[in-house]
Amino acid sequence: MKKNIVYVTGCLGFIGSYVTRECLKRGWFVRGIDKCTYASNKKLLDELNQYENFIFEKKDINDIEFLYECDYVINVAAETHVGNSIVRSDDFVHSNINGVHHILELIRKYRAEGKDVPTMLHFSTDEVYGDIHEGAHTETDILKPSNPYSATKAAADMLILAWERTYKIPYVIVRPTNNYGAGQYVEKLIPKACKYLRVGRKIPLHNNGTPVRNWLHAQDTANAVMTIIESGITNEIYNICGGFEQDNLTTVRKIVKLYHGDDEYEKYLDLSISRPGQDMRYALDDTKLQSLGWKAKAVFDIELEGIVEYYRKNFIW
Repeated sequence: MKKNIVYVTGCLGFIGSYVTRECLKRGWFVRGIDKCTYASNKKLLDELNQYENFIFEKKDINDIEFLYECDYVINVAAETHVGNSIVRSDDFVHSNINGVHHILELIRKYRAEGKDVPTMLHFSTDEVYGDIHEGAHTETDILKPSNPYSATKAAADMLILAWERTYKIPYVIVRPTNNYGAGQYVEKLIPKACKYLRVGRKIPLHNNGTPVRNWLHAQDTANAVMTIIESGITNEIYNICGGFEQDNLTTVRKIVKLYHGDDEYEKYLDLSISRPGQDMRYALDDTKLQSLGWKAKAVFDIELEGIVEYYRKNFIW
């Protein structure tokens, strides 16, 4: 049975680590790339290095000199925090646009005797579509990014489509909804709320907690990637949807209840913040992906209990 040889960029990041584990469990050979930013979990190397089929390189994706023989470059490396992109967008352009361009050029120049070029499997985001008040976005909808982060991700998507048309670089673009799970860095809503509860500070909640998010467990995301790769399909875009949505206030209220057992959640919140370029609701239609046999399995309220307990025991600065 053929075993894939893959790169996973951003392998020490939240989603990247889940994808890396799934590749390794299948016996695939994985070359993990990560430049070890503030959001990388370097402790994961102790786990990943136990696999004989794993090799790690500490490197910016812009600094990869060439590609060893491989079947896929799974690009999860990215700057992802919307708030940071609003304050300073340079790093987002560097990683999310220049980095993708660099990988595409490496694939274009790829040389391996008797072998086709590898497929670029790129992680985009639901945010490239902009917000939607009713219904759900499909893969053919136009892109209307609302902030510097989503604009850089949309630009990367356009580069990939252009490189396929001009240079015949095979690709898959995945656009997942809001990922959650144990191990996520504390700039994201769930772990940030847990951190602030632990240190006795009020949880900053943008726009009075009214934005609605569709929650997708990172394990379901990783399983979706495996489904797509194992299907052998290329040159397609797939939405990945968790199938569960609620406003951010409800999410934080549940976290407070799990953490403190307190129904009077208001005293734990700071509602004075309003984020520029805030998208009020994301929603995706992932019928196309489900036609391959994938379906989200995680149940948000069940998973949330374990995640809150994880952050209760693991303080992350």
